[in-house]
Amino acid sequence: MLMGSGLLSASFAASAAEISAVRVWASPDYTRAVFDVSGPLDYRLFQIANPDRIVLDIRGSVAADSLGIVNGKGLMKSVRTGKQGKGDVRVVFDLAGAALPKSFLLPPADNLGYRLVVDLYPKEKSARAVIKSVAQSNSGKTRNVVVMIDPGHGGEDPGAIGASGSHEKNITMSVARELKQMIDKQPGMSAVLTRDGDYFVALEDRYKKAREAKADLFVSVHADAFSSSDAHGSSVWVLSSRGATNQAARWLADRENRSDLVGGVSMDNKDQTLAAVLLDLQQGATLEASSNIAENVLRALGKIGTTHRGYIERANFVVLRSPDVPSILVETAFISNPSEEKRLNSPGEREKLASAILDGVRDYFRATPPPGTMFAANASRDKSSSQHIAARSDSMSAVSE
Repeated sequence: MLMGSGLLSASFAASAAEISAVRVWASPDYTRAVFDVSGPLDYRLFQIANPDRIVLDIRGSVAADSLGIVNGKGLMKSVRTGKQGKGDVRVVFDLAGAALPKSFLLPPADNLGYRLVVDLYPKEKSARAVIKSVAQSNSGKTRNVVVMIDPGHGGEDPGAIGASGSHEKNITMSVARELKQMIDKQPGMSAVLTRDGDYFVALEDRYKKAREAKADLFVSVHADAFSSSDAHGSSVWVLSSRGATNQAARWLADRENRSDLVGGVSMDNKDQTLAAVLLDLQQGATLEASSNIAENVLRALGKIGTTHRGYIERANFVVLRSPDVPSILVETAFISNPSEEKRLNSPGEREKLASAILDGVRDYFRATPPPGTMFAANASRDKSSSQHIAARSDSMSAVSE
C-alpha cells in the first residue's frame, strides 16, 4: 500500500550525481542518514506502509558498489541501495516503526562536499522538535526561518462546501502540503503544519502551535464561501483588534470562529484571555509585521489571478490572535463559486497558489530578516559589500583628483 507518494521532493538543476557513501546514526530525537554526493541532485522521497518503509529515488545518478546494504540504527533497521530503471538510484529505508521524514541538501563546507541528509522522526515527536533540529543542523551559525502553515478546518469540521461537493478542509490540506514542500526546499526556511491529516485542531491550539515552535510566521489557509456564487478572487486577512471592518468580514469571522463549537470546544471561558491578547496586539509590532507580510502575499496572488478586493482585509479571527507571531489568513479563492471551485481542485492551480504565497513570504523575509537567520546573514553581507564598494569608489575618486 503506497502512503503519501511524493511526500517530499526536491529538484535542483544538476547533471548526473555520484553517491559515494552513506552514514547512519541515531539520536534520542531522530535518526539521520547522510549521503555523500558529487553535487546538486534531483530526488523524490515517499513512504510505503505494510511494512513501513521510506523510499528515496535519486534521478540521473550512480551509486558506489560499496553502498549495498547498510546496517541501520534507531528508526532505520537497514538501508538498501540499488538501481532504479536505466539511470536512477533507489534507496530503501526499512523502518522499525512509522516515521516522519525530513530531507535537505547541504552545500560544501569545511572539508566536506555536498551531502543529502534524510532525517526520520518518530511520529509522536512534536513539530517543534523537528523544526528545532532541522534549523540547527541545516546551518551551523544561523537558524532557519520557521513558517507554521495552518490548513483550515478538518475532521468533523468540513468548512465550506462547494457546489460540486468539494470540502474546504480537503482543499486547504492540499494547498498547505504543497506550500510546505516549497518552503522546505528554500535555503534557510522550514515549514511545519498544524495538522497533517483529516482531523480537527481547535482554533486556539493552532496559534499556540506556532508559538511553541517559535515560528516567525503563521499562515492559515482557507477557501472562502459567500451567499452569492458570483463572489470571486483571493483575499488576505490580518487581525483587526477593533473587530471586523464590514458586515461580510464579520460574517466570515463568526463562521470561522464557530469551528471551535463544531470541534466541541467552547470559547465562552476564554474571552478575557483573548481580550488581553488583543490588547497586547494593539501595541503594534505584531500587527504591523502581519500587515506587511499580507501586503506582499496579496500582491503575489494578484499576479496569478484576481483578488477579491485590492486591499488587505481585517477581521477578528481566532487563529490570528497570537500576541508575538505575525499571522495572516489567506482565502485562496471562493469555493462557493463553481469556476473557482474547479480551479481549487486542479493540482496545477493549487501549485500556483502555493507558489504565490511563498513568493510573498520570502520577499518579506528578505526585506525584513529575523535576527539570527540566513536572511539576516545575507543582508549583513550585502550591506558590508556595498559599504566596501562605496569606500573603494571614494578612495579611487580621491586618487584621481
